[in-house]
This record gives sequence, structure tokens and C-alpha cells, in this order.
Amino acid sequence: GRMGVDPARVNAVVDDIRKAGGEAVSAIGDVSEMDVAEGIVKLAIDTYGKLDIVVAAHGILRERMIFNMTEDDWDGVIKAHLKGCFTMTKFASIHWRAERNGGRMIYFTSTAGIFGSAGQPNYAAAHMGKLGLMRSSAQALSRYGVTVNAIAPGASTRMTDRGRNADANASASAVGTSRDPKAVVPVIVWLASDEGAAVNGRVFGASGHKITLYKEPTLERV
Repeated sequence: GRMGVDPARVNAVVDDIRKAGGEAVSAIGDVSEMDVAEGIVKLAIDTYGKLDIVVAAHGILRERMIFNMTEDDWDGVIKAHLKGCFTMTKFASIHWRAERNGGRMIYFTSTAGIFGSAGQPNYAAAHMGKLGLMRSSAQALSRYGVTVNAIAPGASTRMTDRGRNADANASASAVGTSRDPKAVVPVIVWLASDEGAAVNGRVFGASGHKITLYKEPTLERV
């Protein structure tokens, strides 16, 4: 993102988890790089002895209208969002296929991909691409007890602190409001749980205290 590869922010999250009584380790790098993604999966397995859940919640923004978009703007967003999901799914699925103990893959997508977004052609394309990858992987990995689903969250984060008309620090004041990222967590936990085994290849929305389920594409007329 804007900060590049900044270990301080990642390690701060690890510290918060440990202070709350949890366990966590950090891996620093570009998740869209094959060796980094493979290393993250290996680190999880080496640390905890197995891999149960992957939540691919990474992302960047490079917003321009289609007629102003540069090749770097396009390539960077597609690489980060779409390839980053491919790399993690590839190496996690290798483990799940070998172990046959099941697993949960959860992508973060966006309404920009579901409905389109005029100033985000790269971002919209990447997120619609995630849905194709999600549905393909859901079909391919279900025989190994793995589910693959996607969540389109609505929340204020550092990534949304942007724009001429936006508060550059809106995410800092989102705690406890309908834009608090913590409100997205319940559906993540449910999809990652044993009960989540009943759901595969679906798209959910999560914003504020509202969880939605998107209708699957259907033939409108023949």
C-alpha cells in the first residue's frame, strides 16, 4: 500500500493479539509473490502444526477513471488483490489436499466488483475476478472438505481514508459506529467455524450490524 512493506503495523497487531491472551506470529512481505505466500503457509504449519483457516483481507487502492488509468495503476491493483488470493489459495490447497482434514478459505471482495464502480475499474475488475476464483476453488476443493467463500465488507479503514471529500482520518473515529471494522468479524468467524461447512461458493455482505447474502447469478430470460 502507501506505506510499502512496513513491519511496524503488522507487529502492532501481533502485540494486540498477545496482550488479549491470544497467539500470533507475523510474516512480512508482498502476499502476491509466490515465495512469500508459500512462506506464510509454511510458517503457519511449522508454528501450529496445521492450517485450518485462511482469510485473504489484503488490498490497495489506485483510483482513476478508465481514461486516466496508467498501466502501473492497473497492474498493481490486479496483482495485489487477485494474484494475492491465487497465491494463498494455491499453497493452502496443496496442504489441504494432502492432509484431507478440511479447511476454510475466505476472501474479502467488494461491492465495486459486484456492481461496478466508475472510478475504480482496476479494483472492480480485481474483485469480480476474485468471485470467479472463489467459485472455481469452491468446486475444486469441496471434495477435500474445504469451503471457499467471499465477504464484501463495508467499514472505515486506512484504505478508505482518501478522496477530496473524505475525512483523511475517518477510520480513527469509526470505533463503535456502523463503520467499525469489528462489525465485519462475526460473519468471518461463522464462515470459519464447523457450522460454516454448510456454505460454499457464496458471497456475503457485512456492514454495521447487518449481514447480507447475495443472490447467485441466474439466467434472466431465454
